[in-house]
Amino acid sequence: MKDIPPKVSIIMATYNRERFILEALKAIIQQSFIDWECLIIDDGGTDNTLRVIEAIIRKDSRVKYLKRLDTFKKGLPGCRNYGLSLAKGDYIIFFDDDDIVHPLNLELCLYVFKKYDDLSFCNYQKQPFEGEFDYSLLDRDRKFSFKKIEKSILEDVVTQKKPFASCTVMWKRECFKDNIFNENLMYAEEWECYQRILSTNITGVLIDKCLYFNRKHEQSNTGEYWRHAPQRVESKKEAIKMIFLNLNKKGLLTPYLFRYLLNLAISFRDFILIKNIFQIIKPNFKTKLFYVLKYYLFPIWAFYKRKF
Repeated sequence: MKDIPPKVSIIMATYNRERFILEALKAIIQQSFIDWECLIIDDGGTDNTLRVIEAIIRKDSRVKYLKRLDTFKKGLPGCRNYGLSLAKGDYIIFFDDDDIVHPLNLELCLYVFKKYDDLSFCNYQKQPFEGEFDYSLLDRDRKFSFKKIEKSILEDVVTQKKPFASCTVMWKRECFKDNIFNENLMYAEEWECYQRILSTNITGVLIDKCLYFNRKHEQSNTGEYWRHAPQRVESKKEAIKMIFLNLNKKGLLTPYLFRYLLNLAISFRDFILIKNIFQIIKPNFKTKLFYVLKYYLFPIWAFYKRKF
């Protein structure tokens, strides 16, 4: 008898998370919607992650533990791409190994997908927490509001007015047919990947309900970025260049996006980054001069902004 593929493929990359992964995995097990597979991709960790979760793996065949193949680069993007290559579900969702997912997450997302035939993604709210998770936050009321997106939200996602974190979106599987994660990025990889997917002018729904809780701690990639870890910072700068390249190539680099991304690049105080962007977009002399001056005057502007 041929195996019936699951409806949803959950992809969880992990690296030395023995402290948090069991709680994260238990939250997945408690999903009200049960037709899923969870692919845990280990990035070569050296702690007791497998020992911590092996009882669940033995008990629940939906949970699969695999080590990243060498054909995929070390890092979060490589692990997720390996997971994508194995995924059997019609829908793809990424959960992190240190967070807590709402028990109604999959059920409510799939409910919205059934309402419309032309949806490619479903985005929902998240809430950060520190320390021990407060399980009283898990509102099990199935009442929620949502709205279909009638126009592209690419601009809001690129400028981060509309948060599109890696773990706050359920995608149709075909969204990743031509757009997987860039394995050279070690931070902002979902920002860069998701803008490529959204630049194909797909339709989605926004759910106005918190269905995910992300743990804030120093060992997270985001924590390392805000502590100015060179690998994370350089990755964010590389992502900016990639986004410029994609939007410019597709004729989607609006004046607003141009200003936002260039101002963001200037904030890194790296003139080589600015020069590389100029090589991509080839602005006229007046525009180039304006932003070069802005680059050199940025410290003064930033000082007065903080002061006043």
